Amino acid sequence: MEEEIYLSVIIPAYNEERRLPKTLADISSYLKSQSYLSEIIVVNGGSTDKTAEVVKDLESKIGNLKLIDLKVSPGKGYAVRQGILAAKGKYRVFTDADNSTSINQVEKMWPEFEKGYDIVIGSRDTKGAVLDPPQPSFRIFVGDIFRLLRQIICGLWEILDTQCGFKGFKKEAAEKILPKCRIDGFSFDPEVLLLAKKMGYKIKEIPIYWKNDLESKVKFMSMIDMLIELLKIRWNFITRKYS
Repeated sequence: MEEEIYLSVIIPAYNEERRLPKTLADISSYLKSQSYLSEIIVVNGGSTDKTAEVVKDLESKIGNLKLIDLKVSPGKGYAVRQGILAAKGKYRVFTDADNSTSINQVEKMWPEFEKGYDIVIGSRDTKGAVLDPPQPSFRIFVGDIFRLLRQIICGLWEILDTQCGFKGFKKEAAEKILPKCRIDGFSFDPEVLLLAKKMGYKIKEIPIYWKNDLESKVKFMSMIDMLIELLKIRWNFITRKYS
């Protein structure tokens, strides 16, 4: 009988030919030291650089590495969704291509899954989180505004940080929630968490070590798009499109 994959690590990537090799090397090194079976799935979201070629070249060196090559992608949310639903793992974690949260932080998730939580999410805002270096004042301000708007529009008052790109799902939760999702951009996180809450799944927020990346692709205009997506989420619930 084929051994079950225990952990799937999903990495959405857009124009990441430069940063991805080191991230994959770090993740592969960590997973090789573990006793369980694992896989790494990179979802190339329509990159215009050589991201796909870089991953293909590394597949011969990293045996459990797989590529999903989307020639066109509507956004990060769509890419993450494709990766999680294609995964085989009992647990499925997605993380950023810039490696802002080291894969070893997954060790903080295991005790919470054992307690019965279905989704465990990394947080930069809960007690015990470490930001290295701290975020610039402007990003803190914009983040606070987005959090307030997200709370007013979508609820989720109990979750401090919906946008940290380090989230883990049990297989059943992922396969029940993700097919219902409709948001393809950066606001897919609140959508996933709100759907999980409405469907009765248990969510745990944990503090993580997060390395601030000044090259983050979330810019001011992305915040405008995210606000529009939040309004779409609210409208989708009002019109019962998630039923």
